[in-house]
Amino acid sequence: MSARGPIVVANWKMHLMLGEARALAQAVRDGCQGLGVVRVVLCPPFTALVAVAEVLDGSGILLGAQDCHWAGQGAYTGAVSPPQVADAGARVVILGHSERRLLFGETDETVGRKVAAALAATLVPLVCVGETAAERAAGRTHAVVERQVRAAFRDRSPEEIGRAWLAYEPVWAIGSSQAATPAQAAEVHAHVRTLVGELASATAAARCPILYGGSVKADLAPALFAEPDVDGGLVGGASLQASEFVSIVRAGPTAKGRAGVPSR
Repeated sequence: MSARGPIVVANWKMHLMLGEARALAQAVRDGCQGLGVVRVVLCPPFTALVAVAEVLDGSGILLGAQDCHWAGQGAYTGAVSPPQVADAGARVVILGHSERRLLFGETDETVGRKVAAALAATLVPLVCVGETAAERAAGRTHAVVERQVRAAFRDRSPEEIGRAWLAYEPVWAIGSSQAATPAQAAEVHAHVRTLVGELASATAAARCPILYGGSVKADLAPALFAEPDVDGGLVGGASLQASEFVSIVRAGPTAKGRAGVPSR
């Protein structure tokens, strides 16, 4: 098992046509040259996975997907299986993103099934957890995050949990100009790391990458990433501008080791 972070993941969401995706991937690839200490992952839409994989070939930047189904194959119109994601060149898959939970009805149970399937396909699941504004106001942040983490890793072995990454993404911050403060992020990240230790082991907890997601911008990144339990960022809107995203990578966390991904 390898050490954690630093990692910066770009989530392009439902944006970009093929030509735009290639151009953005090329710009990020060129801008990140020489930054080997930071692990960078680009997560384009499914339609652009292969095109972006071709651009990133040999660069050291990893390809990720934004979701996957829990089945390996079957009559699931419109879904994409973990083996198909891997076959397209992805090594990482975002699971349980708040937009999937809120807009598409994903539950803690379905996220857990997807995590199991991703691990079986030798993908790295990037499991997203986080509370809404109402839940934070009610003082339920830790309870909500704990429920989501436990459900995601239910029935998973310590070895499997040790292969996963996590992202704390406060729902109230996503797509807004209001990111969590470094202190707020640090508090929740420390809680998540404690949970990983309980579910797996102290070693797994020490090495588990926990990223922050929620209006990550270049001017906020240094303070967020300086927190000892914040191992990088899951970047949404800012990742659609190459210069902004590369600035986030360049302002990223100091080396804390490197999180492993399965070799192919």
